[in-house]
Amino acid sequence: MGHIDHGKSTLLDFIRKTNVTEGEVGGITQHLSAYQIEKETPDGKRFITFIDTPGHAAFQAMRERGASVADIAILVVSAEDGVKPQTLEALKAIKETQTPFVVAINKIDKPNADIEKTKANLAENEVYLENYGGNIPFAAISAKTGTGIPELLETILLLADTEGMKSDPEGSAEGVVIESHLDGKRGNAATLIVKKGTLQTGEFVVAGKVFAPLRVVENFLGEKIKSASAGDPVAVTGWSELPAVGSAFSLVEKKKDAEALVLERKNAEKKSTNQEISTDQRFLIPIAVKADTAGTLEAVLQEIKKCETERAGFRVVLKDAGPISENDVKMLSGTEGGLIVGFGVKADAKGKDLADRNGVAIASFDIIYKLAEWLTEEVSRRTPKVTTEEVRGKARILKVFSSTKDRQVIGGKVTEGQIGTGDKIRVLRRGTEIVRGKIVGLEQQRAKVGEVAEGSECGILTEAKLPIAPGDDIECLVLVEK
Repeated sequence: MGHIDHGKSTLLDFIRKTNVTEGEVGGITQHLSAYQIEKETPDGKRFITFIDTPGHAAFQAMRERGASVADIAILVVSAEDGVKPQTLEALKAIKETQTPFVVAINKIDKPNADIEKTKANLAENEVYLENYGGNIPFAAISAKTGTGIPELLETILLLADTEGMKSDPEGSAEGVVIESHLDGKRGNAATLIVKKGTLQTGEFVVAGKVFAPLRVVENFLGEKIKSASAGDPVAVTGWSELPAVGSAFSLVEKKKDAEALVLERKNAEKKSTNQEISTDQRFLIPIAVKADTAGTLEAVLQEIKKCETERAGFRVVLKDAGPISENDVKMLSGTEGGLIVGFGVKADAKGKDLADRNGVAIASFDIIYKLAEWLTEEVSRRTPKVTTEEVRGKARILKVFSSTKDRQVIGGKVTEGQIGTGDKIRVLRRGTEIVRGKIVGLEQQRAKVGEVAEGSECGILTEAKLPIAPGDDIECLVLVEK
């Protein structure tokens, strides 16, 4: 965990000798992913499972979920930049879940790297490292060159031993869903982390209100396996619906048991859910949201809320993982101004054709901040304009020269802004509006003028239904469209 661009994915790339970073659009990890590596020790081979979390602010929920699932967290901090906003955010999630953690001070190969300054920066934020006033283990590393990475892995295993982290392979498997998505060929798929027990094919896995048969189980390399134990990340397909990310899973032996458990949970949810009547009086834009995974869908929905204003927001009519389909477009076709947003997915041929014919706007993105920028612009562009009165100038009435039925010639001084011929006015007496009217003419030094600025005295010809008196204030009003 750590700030964006501090080297989390580069670190994992080096450890597992692959290069996922180049495959990530924009160089930013936008998915919660799990990988497992082997580490040779004097006691034999040991396995470490890594969960890679995105650093961008939009993916806070993913980081929090990663911290809650993990036994140990690695807080990656750049030796060039020190502690940054997402560093603190990750640290908060670690502390809230009370997860033991190791600090990896990365980028020590950079010319501007300053390890001691980074340690001090961490201490300023109450992260006290070993030999620096505290007991939090750390390793100084370069994810690019590999310097310090063997020591980091040894530190992780030592911390696991110190904390007494041992798995019990006995009993049925339990764990957590860390990601789910729609596989174009195999249907609903999910990544699970086994927390205890042993997961075996032939049974049924239940997560929240959905289930799947354990016919085909794959490890993180995509290899078919028959069993998985605590700490193992596995991929399972064939779910009745996409399981919610963060939901706990357990196993049952028979399909009827899985169906009964799911039905029981759905009924319990219905009983506990109260129907809420929306009282939102804002202008709402109908929107359908599609994403490549349930995790990124969650992040997009959070960004949508951030883009809303006091006057306008979004009404989410559909939210799902998978490509933008013809059915998705049909749902928006009957709504005025409806739009479809895809993240990591695009519209299929039929969906695009129907959208073009029905005037449904589709926008697809691969980078989260680009999507957020576009949504903000859309809210601004679509928000209905409201005409309001604003005060462009004020004047204090000093003297009344003449008065007829509806008109008065008065003397005044401009106290704020500007007043002009033709301005609509309201007259205030002791702060209370008494009448409205209009400035018909202005004079300065016996010459007609169109406008008088702040600090100047002038003669004013007004038109109003009630007489204006010395000591009154007039405010000149303009209509402004916002």
